[in-house]
Order: sequence, then C-alpha cells, then structure tokens
Amino acid sequence: MEYWSIDGTFQNSNTPVLQHSDLPILRMMLMDRKDAAYFATNHGPDAVVDALLRETLLRRALQGKLPCALAFGVAKGLGVLPDVVGRAADLLELRLVKCQLGLFGYRPKKSIVRRAASVPQELEDAILAGLINDRLPCKTAWGIARQFGIHKMRVSAACDTMGIKIKPCQLGAF
Repeated sequence: MEYWSIDGTFQNSNTPVLQHSDLPILRMMLMDRKDAAYFATNHGPDAVVDALLRETLLRRALQGKLPCALAFGVAKGLGVLPDVVGRAADLLELRLVKCQLGLFGYRPKKSIVRRAASVPQELEDAILAGLINDRLPCKTAWGIARQFGIHKMRVSAACDTMGIKIKPCQLGAF
C-alpha cells in the first residue's frame, strides 16, 4: 500500500499505518461536531499517514483540533514541510484552527482579521510584489511579516484593506 511518509514522499508498505477504512472510527473519536467535514476524502481511499506523524498529531491535537502554530511546530520538530502535516491532519480528520494570519478557525466568526486603517506604502509594495495570480501566498505573507518585523495578522489586515486574498495556505487549509 502506498502512503505519504513524513518527508513528503510516497512509500510502499505491507503494513499500513492508517487505512481509509479506519476513518469512521477516528471521526467518532476526534470530531465533536454534528457537521464534521470529511477532510480525508480529498486525498483518496488509499491515502495513509506515516506512523510517527500520526502518533505525534494525535497526541498533540486538542479535542480533534490542531492549531496552526502547533501544526507548524510538529512540521519543524519532525523536519517535514507544513503541507505534509496539513495532509496528515486531513486524513486523521483533525480540524485546523487558529490560523496565525487570523483567516480561519476562530469563534464565533471564522476570521478575526480586521481591516487596517491605512497601509504603509512599503508594506503595500511588498504585498503587491508577492502576488501570484492576484493572491498573496500564505508563505509570502509570513515572509513579509518577518521582513518588516510585524505580526503576521498585520499583513492579513493590510491585505484585507487592499482587497487581496491570501491563498494558498501552507498547510493546505485553503
């Protein structure tokens, strides 16, 4: 059976770590909402998760939820790309929450981004320079925040003010 290993490559194994048929059981264990989305269906019936990554995510997730910062911590700790962790979270039916850009996973509203009163010209120029197909990739938004020494949500607020969507997410959430 093929599966994604923690290094983001396909592996073959006769001993799958998590099978698609295990998902109904995991859904009952991890999802506490009536309207639980079936994230794993995005990855096909043969997708499985590497054992170390699965164990780490299930141990660190909080009531079936995986905060963005925690997902990035797992990625860094295991030496894998964030999208590998995001894909594993989908397969384990973990809900990604508390986006570090403020875009999703907050209550009562999904997003906590508030428009900026104004956007400094240098920040606007950096955002415009980072656009790909009129959207700012999440990774680029993080880089801009680091470059300017500002909080990531300030970049989100500037994008909102400028009418620019941030996409794609490094974890694959959007």
